[in-house]
Amino acid sequence: MWHALTLSTISLILTATLPTLVLGGQVLRTSSFTTCLSNTNTTVQHLDIKYNAEDRTVTFNVTGTSGSVQNVTAQLNVTAYGIDVYHNTFNPCSTSTFVSQICPLPAGTFSANGTQTIPDQYASQIPDIAFSVPDISATATLQLKSLDTGADIACVQAEVNNGKTAGVPAISFVAAGIAGAALVVTGASAGAATVGGSVSGGTGTTTPSFTEVFGWFQGIAINGMMSVNYPPVYRAFAKNFAFSTGIIPWTVMQVSIDDFRARTGGDLSHNSVEGLRQDLDGTSSAKISRRAYQAVLMTRDAFVAPPKLMPAEALSDPLNTKVEVTVKGIKGYVEELSVPETNVFMTVLLAVVCVIAAITVGILLLKVVLEAWAVFGSFPKGLAGFREHYWATMARLIVQLILVLYGVWVLYCIFQFTHGDSWAAKTLAGITLSIFTGTLAFFTFKIWQTAKKLKETEGDASGLYEKKENWIKYSMFYDSYSKDHWWLFLPAIIYMFAKGCVLAAADGHGLTQTLAQLSIELFMLIILIWNRPFERRSGNVMNIIIQLVRALSVACILVFVEELGISQTTQTITGVVLIAAQSILTGVLALLIATNAIIMCCKQNPHRKRRKEAGKLNQSPDSPPPLENEKYFTDSSVTEVKTTYSNDPPRFYPEPMAPNDNQFYQESIYSNARQVPVQQYRPYSGFENTSSRGRRTESRDGLLERNFQMAAPDRQPYQQYQQYQGRY
Repeated sequence: MWHALTLSTISLILTATLPTLVLGGQVLRTSSFTTCLSNTNTTVQHLDIKYNAEDRTVTFNVTGTSGSVQNVTAQLNVTAYGIDVYHNTFNPCSTSTFVSQICPLPAGTFSANGTQTIPDQYASQIPDIAFSVPDISATATLQLKSLDTGADIACVQAEVNNGKTAGVPAISFVAAGIAGAALVVTGASAGAATVGGSVSGGTGTTTPSFTEVFGWFQGIAINGMMSVNYPPVYRAFAKNFAFSTGIIPWTVMQVSIDDFRARTGGDLSHNSVEGLRQDLDGTSSAKISRRAYQAVLMTRDAFVAPPKLMPAEALSDPLNTKVEVTVKGIKGYVEELSVPETNVFMTVLLAVVCVIAAITVGILLLKVVLEAWAVFGSFPKGLAGFREHYWATMARLIVQLILVLYGVWVLYCIFQFTHGDSWAAKTLAGITLSIFTGTLAFFTFKIWQTAKKLKETEGDASGLYEKKENWIKYSMFYDSYSKDHWWLFLPAIIYMFAKGCVLAAADGHGLTQTLAQLSIELFMLIILIWNRPFERRSGNVMNIIIQLVRALSVACILVFVEELGISQTTQTITGVVLIAAQSILTGVLALLIATNAIIMCCKQNPHRKRRKEAGKLNQSPDSPPPLENEKYFTDSSVTEVKTTYSNDPPRFYPEPMAPNDNQFYQESIYSNARQVPVQQYRPYSGFENTSSRGRRTESRDGLLERNFQMAAPDRQPYQQYQQYQGRY
């Protein structure tokens, strides 16, 4: 009952999580095999078995060698998700299960192929989940035992699949489309910040930004590279996001990289795209396993019908002598994408070079178009700023690319140092890693130096946001953070560096990788929760959720660590839960991107908005240009003065009159005045009157002279007043 409930639960979750997978025919077949018994003189060299549930037939092709003639019994065990779903023992010499080729088992080479019908009592034991769930975790084990002594003679294990998988190109295209939409919505971050247009500048002020979305996809792909015993369905799912780490399975490019390696000390006999393609060929019995623990051989339910003999000469194909090898970690991940492990770094390097070339060509092409537009037509004012900053925009985009790829670049460079065989590729890895790290270190130093100077002169680092020259140069690092948390880009860079180092250096040690990655993710989560550094509340909420899912995902990966011995059923359920959680969060990100596409049309970048408002306060568009060294008055710079005039009612002036008012006299004076008790004072004549109960009286000219003298002591007061009269 428990086993049936578990299988039904797995099937239900997978069906709900991956609804786009089309169910095909109900067919099971072996895709790879390995021996599970050493020190024996009986081996299986080739195995290909297919079971069709519609007509309950098994088609098989088996070849092998035996050292002696002996009578055997066969024991077949089939498991799905760690649960025994079928078990049977039969004697190939029995009348009901007679198989001539192994009755008795001959000495030398034996070979058989044929088709047979499975009895209903055996076919009914295979659950429907085996035909509907993608990347089914099913294995079969066939053991041959001596009929006389009961000792094991041979053992073969094989992986069983139903032809359905979660690793489909459609998912990769959808993920790439989401990342592209994020890039469009957040805008050309460097160009928008430079030209000062009406749309928001900087990529981080909208949530989720392109950097956040792309980083999320990279996290899923990196999880798939860890050296743990993932269920096949999760490894296939993680493979869909390999594009975010620069892995492109392009055969022509891989052949070129092989040629480059061959000329620079590489050994193609051990690693090449041609050899990998042969290993991954569906017609071969040897296939690179997508599981750390070898999936098991399924032999047909019974050798019931008399098989057709095949001569041993037909076994001349060398592929038939290959057996499966254990592949996991980074090597297993990239080789499933038809990229040899020694070609990984060069593959990513060429992909990045292509992106940089596309950026350069795109900017130059746009420059040509805009220059031609300016010569032959009316050039839009909104593009004038961009026209002046072509090279700055190009540099910003390249630096932004380095920032996005830094974590995976560290990963691939270290992996090249430890697994590469070409001295030229290792040299390029060292040079490019130095360039990437040096670029980020340079900008970090410049930002820190600028912030230090701003704190010394202005008391805080707000000038990083408010001064346009600083914003244009450095905002791609901190534009999503609030003014008090501009420094958080540095922990983010360290976070990416640490993740890449741990994954590459500890490759092959799943427990070490998982514990180290969990510590790094928790450290970043604590920083985000404690500081809540993002400018917008939505940014804080979304980034904390993303980081929380990352930390929980790595915690779940502990279930797949072989040293802990977790059951396969628990591993599969955990893998399905991971797929569901990561798929849901990806859908939420896509929904938020669509929402931000609408909001961005109406709402301005908050940093840019405040910077423009500050500029308007310093220079109103309706005001004439200020005089040289002119200082505006403030309430705190003026002492309360009470003045009376002979023909006007007495009034009190709580603040100086506004110099920008067009009507300098009556309107300006009376607009800020209020009634005071009637009291007569003598006009101010250049000296202070100490009589009249200590009160001071001033004429209008005397008041102006005193205020101007306070604002600009280096000027002649009355001359400044006359200049203001001339302006108005």
